[in-house]
Amino acid sequence: MGNIPKDKGAWAWIPLLYFTQGIPYILVVTVSVIMYKRLGIGNAEIGLYTSWLYLPWVIKPLWSPLVDLNGTKRKWFLGMQFIVALSFLGIGLFLPSNSFFIITLAFFWMAAFASATNDIASDGYYMIGLTQKKQSFFIGLRSTFYRLAMVTGQGLLVIFAGFLEHKYGDNTKAWSMTMICAAVLMMVLTISNLFVAPKFEVSQNKTTEKPTSFSEVFSSFFKKNQIWVALLFILTYRLGESQLVKMASPFLLDTLEVGGLGYSTEAVGTIYGTVGVIMLSIGGIMGGILISRDGLKKWMLPMLLALNLPNALYAILAVTQSTSLVAVVGTVVIEQFGYGFGFAAFLIYLIYVAEGVSKTSHYAIATGFMALGMMIPGMLSGYIQEWLGYDGFFLWVVIAALPAFLVLKYLKYPEDYGKKTNVSDA
Repeated sequence: MGNIPKDKGAWAWIPLLYFTQGIPYILVVTVSVIMYKRLGIGNAEIGLYTSWLYLPWVIKPLWSPLVDLNGTKRKWFLGMQFIVALSFLGIGLFLPSNSFFIITLAFFWMAAFASATNDIASDGYYMIGLTQKKQSFFIGLRSTFYRLAMVTGQGLLVIFAGFLEHKYGDNTKAWSMTMICAAVLMMVLTISNLFVAPKFEVSQNKTTEKPTSFSEVFSSFFKKNQIWVALLFILTYRLGESQLVKMASPFLLDTLEVGGLGYSTEAVGTIYGTVGVIMLSIGGIMGGILISRDGLKKWMLPMLLALNLPNALYAILAVTQSTSLVAVVGTVVIEQFGYGFGFAAFLIYLIYVAEGVSKTSHYAIATGFMALGMMIPGMLSGYIQEWLGYDGFFLWVVIAALPAFLVLKYLKYPEDYGKKTNVSDA
């Protein structure tokens, strides 16, 4: 079979592939918490066991070379999506059993590892299937559909489960049917990817874009030019934002007496789930388009500023304790737009770091460090907030952005990386 040209059918397979990537992540990490809560599991058990489910996304670099060395990325992500669908079906079928907690946790673990592996293969396929200019251009689109999957999982499926709870008066039956529906959804998405995703790797790419050994993958990554500066930048890029995302909702929900704004759950869900997601998506799409037009160098500093400066608005809200709907929605709109806009530069830089023979594995290693940079500050954020109060905490979040700006001064990368005129077809 002849070469399939890069960028073929990108408007079809990118939205579908990244929507499919987001569904299992949100179900494993977030919806599992809601499900177990509704099925009577205690908060201590929920917190302990569901927190561990995040681990596969942090340690996925350990097995990413297997994806690089064996088979095609397309076969890997189709296989992993099928396993995720079977895992959700298993959860749905075994929820009515006496030992449902242990059994369904095992299925969630299976889904978590399959989902993390699907991420490795999907991201590798994205880099193989697109030219450099299109990788920049489509960053916003892929992020948007990933976030739409979050809304579908955390929003629509949970609403559906709530509807069934009221209809049947039986939470177990309601969630069993919901997880079976999630399995059907995953299966439909898997079959759709089978028909929509082109076989880019049937040509010479299959041999030329692979490393020779497992050890070579890791050694070549840590031998990259400026790699330790790059890793420090990856770990600090969202140092402030990683703490803010954990405490923003509790801040809006907590009472005025303890420094919060006293908003209802429905109000917070509406603000973040509608206006917030829209602005996040617009920011991401705009960021991708601007980098593809002008290159990464021109927009790196403005995007880092866009990610961090809006955090000061939360500090102002916390100090003044303004409950004005206009002020709160305005803060969320600006912060979410800035987050989407600023994150575009970060994703393009991660793709740059991954450039080379082992790009799939190297991207997985880079995103593993990204996950670590989100996980550890996020874990500490609650303790810092309790120590400093909301006003002190959000001031700290603003200060926590400074290390990334300092590291940026020493960061080296091509000025026109990602620019549409710089077509390296890499």
